[in-house]
Amino acid sequence: MDQYYNYLKSLHLIFVITWFAGLFYIVRLFVYQTEAAAKPSPEKEILQKQYKIMTYRLWYIISWPSAVLASIFAFWMLFFTATGKAWLQMPWMHVKLGFVFVLYLYHAKCHQIFKQLQNNEVKYSTNFMRLWNEGATIILFSVVFLVVLKNAFNWIYGVIGIISFSVIIMLGFKFYKRIRERNQS
Repeated sequence: MDQYYNYLKSLHLIFVITWFAGLFYIVRLFVYQTEAAAKPSPEKEILQKQYKIMTYRLWYIISWPSAVLASIFAFWMLFFTATGKAWLQMPWMHVKLGFVFVLYLYHAKCHQIFKQLQNNEVKYSTNFMRLWNEGATIILFSVVFLVVLKNAFNWIYGVIGIISFSVIIMLGFKFYKRIRERNQS
């Protein structure tokens, strides 16, 4: 099974990339759906219908299958190859798996929002959705740096870096919001 490790890793990375692409785009579509709900008729109904189709296809054809396949290939690598079993002994891998767990929680919350919007239930503002969109970005940055740096990763600097990155995202969001509000005036 070890001779297939690089193939498994390649497939795992491909599906991780498509999973994140789906998560990035689905929340962007949530923003558009939320904005469409505030439009007057018939524009509102036309946009909502189109966004429902787009989110449905993205969610069930790209996002969910990518999440499942990324996990299948990860488990296959970790539990059925010597290299994967060695990684499981490393502390950084435990932290990475913790981030993967958080990613699945994020995915589950996106699924909940998806179902609500499919039923025309708008429970969150566009500002919330824009901020929510950054959740996957923070997880992605954390996992990539963790995997690349492995044992060289200094936890104190890593935590400070993630917090700093989150603050920069929030400041960028506030700046973008001001520009948007100014342009609407």
